[in-house]
Amino acid sequence: MFRGQFKHSIDAKGRVSVPVRFRDDLLPDGRTRFVVAPDLFDPCLHIYPMPGWEDFERKVAALPSMDPHVVRFRRLYVSAATECELDRVGRMLVPPHLRERAALLKDVLFAGTGLRFELWSQERWDTAVSMTPTDIEAMKHVMTEQIKV
Repeated sequence: MFRGQFKHSIDAKGRVSVPVRFRDDLLPDGRTRFVVAPDLFDPCLHIYPMPGWEDFERKVAALPSMDPHVVRFRRLYVSAATECELDRVGRMLVPPHLRERAALLKDVLFAGTGLRFELWSQERWDTAVSMTPTDIEAMKHVMTEQIKV
């Protein structure tokens, strides 16, 4: 499970050090590759261990192939996903098209979200998590209903 937030910097070549706490879960069972995909709704990237991505792909493959929403989802999300590796010092190279999609320029934040983690520009993360008092109350209500807290 991925949890926590970690601030890092991405260099001009698109390399960023993956938090040490995430590395073992990212590369389980001696695997060397993982998957990076662009979020469709927020300006960030999703990073999956290969087994988690493969489970996800199986679920997507089972969806109706003629449903136009499914077709579009596959085109926008699955086809944009890229396999990556860590270098010998624990850095990942974020492909240019994904760096551009998430506006990753210098200061970035890794956010653990359970079965995967996200990579954000620090500025966009700050915007995404800011909430008004009304937002807080609405979230409290929805999460109380969903989780039964």
